[in-house]
Amino acid sequence: MVKIEAIIRTQRLEDVQDALDALDISGMTVIEVRGKGRSKGITHTYRGSQYTLALTPRLKLELVVHDHEVEEVVAAIQKAAQTGEVGDGKIFLFPVGDSIRIRTGERGDAALS
Repeated sequence: MVKIEAIIRTQRLEDVQDALDALDISGMTVIEVRGKGRSKGITHTYRGSQYTLALTPRLKLELVVHDHEVEEVVAAIQKAAQTGEVGDGKIFLFPVGDSIRIRTGERGDAALS
């Protein structure tokens, strides 16, 4: 099992969800986050004054998938989240030792299904 964490633009969530639904990946956690990378923030104008938001709003997606699904899921997220502009995000992969479904006590791969 592998945990996938993806930081994406907020406006790309629906496209990513559609791509994951097409792969029959249903379990996902979405967290609103703010961060800073190469994009150096966003400049806005309000009532004639400019101001910069140093930490840009993003979404963090977390999902755990079977080992054989990892490359396909990563490719789907990357394709759906990509705009070609600086600030598209990052994807991180972490090995998962075990998972347990609280309701039934199932462990491992059975807990993911």
